[in-house]
Amino acid sequence: MTPAPYAQLTPDCIMDAVDASGHRCDGRLLALNSFENRVYQVGQEEGPALIAKFYRPGRWSNAAIAEEHTFTLALAAAEIPAVAPLAINGQTLQEHEGYRFALFERRGGRAPELDDPDVLEWIGRFIGRIHAVGAAQPFTQRLTLDIATWGTAPRDFVLANHFVPPDLLANYTATVEGALDGVRAAYARAGNVKTLRLHGDCHPGNIMWTDAGPHFVDLDDCCSGPAIQDLWMLLGGDRDEMRSKLASVLAGYEDFMDFDARELHLIEALRTLRLIHYSAWLARRWEDPAFPAAFPWFGTASYWQEQIVTLSDQVERMTEPPLWQGNY
Repeated sequence: MTPAPYAQLTPDCIMDAVDASGHRCDGRLLALNSFENRVYQVGQEEGPALIAKFYRPGRWSNAAIAEEHTFTLALAAAEIPAVAPLAINGQTLQEHEGYRFALFERRGGRAPELDDPDVLEWIGRFIGRIHAVGAAQPFTQRLTLDIATWGTAPRDFVLANHFVPPDLLANYTATVEGALDGVRAAYARAGNVKTLRLHGDCHPGNIMWTDAGPHFVDLDDCCSGPAIQDLWMLLGGDRDEMRSKLASVLAGYEDFMDFDARELHLIEALRTLRLIHYSAWLARRWEDPAFPAAFPWFGTASYWQEQIVTLSDQVERMTEPPLWQGNY
C-alpha cells in the first residue's frame, strides 16, 4: 500500500471515471466526509447527483467488495432501505486508472433521534430484517469480528511500530493486555454465540432518517459477527438509559429475529475491541497525508494517556453484570 494512495485521484480523474461509466458529469464535485475511502457527490448533466465511492487501494480484494455489494443488493431486494451500488453493464464494481469505485444514488437524511423509543424500535425492526437476510448464508471473503482480528492484531501493530511514547509504553501495554483479558472473559461468559452477516459499523452516522423512516448507508465494514454488534452502538448514557434504549430496539428487532440474551455479555467487550481497533486504524493509515491533517492529536502523550484511562474504565465495565439478568 502506497503512503499516498489517492495522490492521483484528481478531480479530473474522478469525473472521467464517472463519465466512463455512462453518467455525464456537469462539473459539480463535492468531497464528503470519509477517510478510509474517498467519497464524492457528483453532479450529472441529466438526472440527480450521484455518490461516487473510490475504494482504498490494497484494502479489500475484488471478491470481498463483491460480497459487500451482493449483501447490500440482497437487502435492497428484500425492500430493506439500504443504499445499494448501481449496476453498470451488469457490474457494480468499476475501475478507472487503477482506482476501483462504485456509484450510488444520493439519498439525504438527518441523524436519527435516539432518545425517542419509537425511533429506536423502528431502527431495531430494520436491523432485525437485515439480520434475517444476513443469517441466510455466510460471508466467505469478509472479515470476522473476533478478538484476534479486532483486538490482538491491532494491539500488536501499535506496539510493533512504536506509536506509544516510551514513558507510557509499560502502562499502556499492561492496560491493553488487561482489557483484552476482560474481553476474553466476557466472551467466555457469553459462550458459543452465533455469528451472521452484519452491517458491522451500525453507528448513528451510518443511519439516515427521513419522514419515511431510516435508511442504512456505508456497508464498507460489513463482516461476520454476533448480532449485538449492530445494536450496541445505538445505546448511550448510563446503565438505566442503555437498558431502556435496548428494550426499545429489541421490541422492533424481535419482530423479525430472535435475540440471544447471552450476547449482552459482549456489549462492553465489543466497545473495548472497537477502541483498540480504532487506535490501530489511525496508526495503519498514518502515512496517508489526510490522516495527520485530520487527526493531529493522534500519537501525542495526551492521546495515549486518555486511552489508558478509557481502557482501564472498560476493564471495570466488563466486570459489571449484563443489562438484564435472566429474561428481559
